[in-house]
Amino acid sequence: MEDTKRRKVDAAAMIRQAPLAGFARGIAPLCLAATVVFALSGCTSTGLDLFGSTKPDRSISTSTIATKGKTSEAISDEVTVQNAVTSADVGKIGKNPIPWANASTGSAGVITTVMEDTTTGTHCRQFRTTRHSYMGIARFMGRTCMESNGNWQLLSFQEEN
Repeated sequence: MEDTKRRKVDAAAMIRQAPLAGFARGIAPLCLAATVVFALSGCTSTGLDLFGSTKPDRSISTSTIATKGKTSEAISDEVTVQNAVTSADVGKIGKNPIPWANASTGSAGVITTVMEDTTTGTHCRQFRTTRHSYMGIARFMGRTCMESNGNWQLLSFQEEN
């Protein structure tokens, strides 16, 4: 038993006396300090001014910003609604709502009204729908008409106030 203890003590003494072990013990705090300095330097070099300016940062906007033109998500939703409106059998659905969903944008809604109009000599459908998206719930009103080649053209798709 005493022999085993002596071997453990001798091994520990050898490790302490080894030049590499002493070097590692001396450099470890320096490595830790360097890591902390480098990690925190990223915070201050990217504009996080902790000790300097007292002026507010006006470069950050937290309100909704109006986009110019339509986004690809909005256009995709419009096409999805148009497809639902134009493929519906108006004679069979009556006043029943038509649900729609766009898997590519995550938006969904319900078409509540579809009215056919042929007074201008063109087959058109006016509709109202909701759109549930990451921006909230909105109501839209639109109009789509069939062209002479049989394709449907979306003429309007506007958010209701």
